[in-house]
Amino acid sequence: MGGSAVVVGAGIGGLAAAIGLRLIGWEVTVVERAPVLADAGAGISLHANGLRALDVLGVGEAVRAAARPQRTGGTRVPGGGVLARMDGTVLERELGTPIVGIPRAALHRLLRAALPAECLVVGAEAESVDRSDPGRVRIPLGDAVLEAALVVAADGVGSRLRAQMFPRHPGPVYSGSTVLRAITEGPVELATDFELTWGKGAEFGHIAFTDGRAEWHAVLNSPPGVRYADPLAVMRRRFGNWHDPIPALLEATRPGAVLHHDIHELATPLPAFTAGRTVLLGDAAHAMTPNLGQGACQALEDAVVLAAVLATEPTVESALARYDTERRPRSQSVSRAARRAGRMGQQLTQPLAVALRNTALRLAPSGVTVRAILRHADWTPPGLS
Repeated sequence: MGGSAVVVGAGIGGLAAAIGLRLIGWEVTVVERAPVLADAGAGISLHANGLRALDVLGVGEAVRAAARPQRTGGTRVPGGGVLARMDGTVLERELGTPIVGIPRAALHRLLRAALPAECLVVGAEAESVDRSDPGRVRIPLGDAVLEAALVVAADGVGSRLRAQMFPRHPGPVYSGSTVLRAITEGPVELATDFELTWGKGAEFGHIAFTDGRAEWHAVLNSPPGVRYADPLAVMRRRFGNWHDPIPALLEATRPGAVLHHDIHELATPLPAFTAGRTVLLGDAAHAMTPNLGQGACQALEDAVVLAAVLATEPTVESALARYDTERRPRSQSVSRAARRAGRMGQQLTQPLAVALRNTALRLAPSGVTVRAILRHADWTPPGLS
């Protein structure tokens, strides 16, 4: 089965979906509302399931070459004490690939490089889909109208297309946490590839890159909408007395490089990921908190499964029904697990609860962290015919 598709959103999930659809012979147009693809963003960790999906899409080797394996790291407390160590070598042995860290901008560029430039339409916003014809869908874009056999709604956590598909769904809600993050201006001396530090209602973490720079993020319990005139100065006051290398990471950052976003999630699961010939993918389908590092990986899984079912099912309708059956239970389960991890990690503030959690982590066998990661990362993708 072949056809034409419009992918709404040129993020990681949307670009991956476009690559997968083209690999199975579909004509694809990617519509992105941003007028310029500026490659903004900080860093990202990719687990084995995301990398395996990228392998199926033909870009896994390029991503690994641009990424740094995460073989050392773990979780600490602000004073520097170790709560849990991450043995990346064991994970690599179990999964055949390490977790890797890469700048989001680099990942975006590699995904775009796998697509012809003419299939990307920027500066155009798809606000609705006309599904009145059961065999085709129409997407108004200003004065023009795109027609296709399929629309892939990869338009993010605030998806307008999802709201049109499920008008009674409450939509995304604020998670209770906000995140500030940046990439250092230059190389930073780091003893670990990846690290998290948990305080009361706060988390600080870093991801090291191949060029010696690093991404850092600070997650805080906060009311929504709070912003700072000088966010880097606030971070230095908040985390300046935490263990090394946290002060050094902040000192190596330009003030204008700090990004600040409130974290929203789809706390109420969607009843379906499809409606007619429109299919939800990535954050539009299952926006989750970042506590497991699985958001992008789940979007990449979505993209590969969507291409696989369209390659093997006789009709678009049967393919989308199978996509919903395969993707919705898994991605919604990962989303619930991420929410639980946040509540037991960064969001804890009550001193006794924090002390009990820290004691439990210190006493846990070394294999607990590995098993927790394997639970979500050990996923086998379908092949693309």
